[in-house]
Amino acid sequence: MSDRVEHLMQLPYRIELYPAEEGGYVAAIPDLPGCVTQGETREEALKLLDDAKAAWIRTALDQAIEIPLPDSVTIAYSGKLNVRMPKSLHRALAREAEMEGVSLNSLIVYKLTRSVGGGNPLPIRKGVRHPLSPSSTP
Repeated sequence: MSDRVEHLMQLPYRIELYPAEEGGYVAAIPDLPGCVTQGETREEALKLLDDAKAAWIRTALDQAIEIPLPDSVTIAYSGKLNVRMPKSLHRALAREAEMEGVSLNSLIVYKLTRSVGGGNPLPIRKGVRHPLSPSSTP
């Protein structure tokens, strides 16, 4: 494998993996249009995707097609976000944050993390219950 292909293979491209309608799994790299494959198991689909990615990159290099970089390389995330919301939602969130004894920002980050990640983002220390733990939220 050439150094250029090897370098591009190491970049952190986002992978989508989902069940196929006819069975098995589909694996794709959205940043590389058409780089998609399918396998009977998740593991097989991901292995085949690695092969498809290498073939996609080699073909693009051979045909002088621009190879897009992954979003994680091209987009810098500051961690700051301005959000517009209805005044009633702002009021409700502010009241909940006050009741929990946390900042509005902490409450919103907690709720977003629970929604997106599906888990408890807060560190758990033995014997210490966080004010936003699931057992204390309304």
